[in-house]
Amino acid sequence: MTAGFHDMNAPVLRLTGLFKSFGATRALGGVSLAIEPGEVHALIGENGAGKSTLMKILSGAHTADAGTMELAGRPYAPSDPHDARRQGVAMIYQELNLALHLTAQENILLGAESARAGWIDRTASRARARAALAQLGHESLDLDRPVGAYSIATQQIIEIARALLTQPKVLIMDEPTSSLTQADTEKLFAAIGRLRAQGVSIIYISHFLEECRRIADRYTVLKDGETVGRGEMKTATLDGIVTLMTGREVKDLYPRAAHAPGAVVLEVRAVASAPRLRRATLQLRAGEIFGLAGLIGAGRTDLLRAIFALDGLDAGEVAIVGPPATAATPRARWAQGVGFLSENRKEEGLMLTQSITDNLTLTNSAAFGRFGWIDARRQRAAAQRWVDELRVKCRDAAQPISQLSGGNQQKVALARLLEHPARIFLLDEPTRGIDVGSKAQIYELIGRLAAAGKAVVVVSSYLPELLGLCDTIGVMCRGELAAVRSRTEWTEAEIMRVATGSVVDSDVAPSA
Repeated sequence: MTAGFHDMNAPVLRLTGLFKSFGATRALGGVSLAIEPGEVHALIGENGAGKSTLMKILSGAHTADAGTMELAGRPYAPSDPHDARRQGVAMIYQELNLALHLTAQENILLGAESARAGWIDRTASRARARAALAQLGHESLDLDRPVGAYSIATQQIIEIARALLTQPKVLIMDEPTSSLTQADTEKLFAAIGRLRAQGVSIIYISHFLEECRRIADRYTVLKDGETVGRGEMKTATLDGIVTLMTGREVKDLYPRAAHAPGAVVLEVRAVASAPRLRRATLQLRAGEIFGLAGLIGAGRTDLLRAIFALDGLDAGEVAIVGPPATAATPRARWAQGVGFLSENRKEEGLMLTQSITDNLTLTNSAAFGRFGWIDARRQRAAAQRWVDELRVKCRDAAQPISQLSGGNQQKVALARLLEHPARIFLLDEPTRGIDVGSKAQIYELIGRLAAAGKAVVVVSSYLPELLGLCDTIGVMCRGELAAVRSRTEWTEAEIMRVATGSVVDSDVAPSA
């Protein structure tokens, strides 16, 4: 795993003048990059800046149109991702690439099993899988459980362990903490520190600039497929990096539009839903932004799914002011004006094979025709209006949504709720995988919704987001909504104290 054969004073990886176009769209316009041995290098840029294309070329998924690459002083031109891993470059994608029906062990070892005399050595293979997980602080994870039964956060741990198994010279991490708890993030950072000490170089892609500032030695900023800045992270300022990324200053990341909570529009009374949601009681008012904090697996997503009737209730009641529902189903919730945004846009939130227009108008298609016929021109015009409003980077609304970056896909998923139109928004990790400029747009949009009298529930693992955006914050702990307070009564430390159960029950009785 060491790089002893290589001159430690020379870059382990050098990319020179890389160009890449997809048809008439230029993704990279002559990008150069040098990574030192044992360096953590932050690659920063907005969605669509060219980061993913650059990393796909490096990891063997794409071939550059022009330019050269060197790995450990030798020409490097991988034919495919397997060849890249064989040569010592491994990538962990933001959108996980796991076989959900296989076990954790089978996923970690897939294509890299230990063998003896032509037979798989199951004992040695299991030990290697366990050792890879131990590097991330998850040595007790059940290796025999199907990956599909695990949360997204745990699936990401398994994906990272699989990459570590090949003992890479260069490890690319694309948004590795986007679904991790603070505790898991700390374990990941500790593992990065150990890898760095062993001479492994890491390219770290993240929209959490505070993370980049903490973990990276140097940084490179891309914008519109070109390098617009680079330097030592210790001398950089976050404001300076944001300006390089966006071409403008983002002075107020959490704009607060004037709004005042009104009448109660949603009441959740002692609801429970197996296996994680044990008990939750809350009230949501028109014009209120209600944040839900808590560790991964604490029941935040389960609570939203119960409200939207995706999961059945074992106890309690969900009461929505407005049109009565004939049955507790997602269709009925849509009819009541409730919109739900899943944290897992790839599996649940979008139809990746369909166009932006089809995805955006899916739940409101009846508004564009009669007797089962759709007026395609009106449908496209409505979709294009939201594309322009939310500044979605695309050719036009007819483009397949699979061709968009993750952040722009998320904007389309949000636009669907606006087009419906919803009056109660249930948003599960709405800014996951979105760059800082797009986050500011989403925060501004949520503020405008509240100012217009809409009610919004936001689940987020990023505490500064909740504290900067919300009026009220509730904290989940072990399946229970343990405390609900005004935003002004919370600090990050107090939220974590409640989320980890480090308080007595009398301290955190939910408020009305």
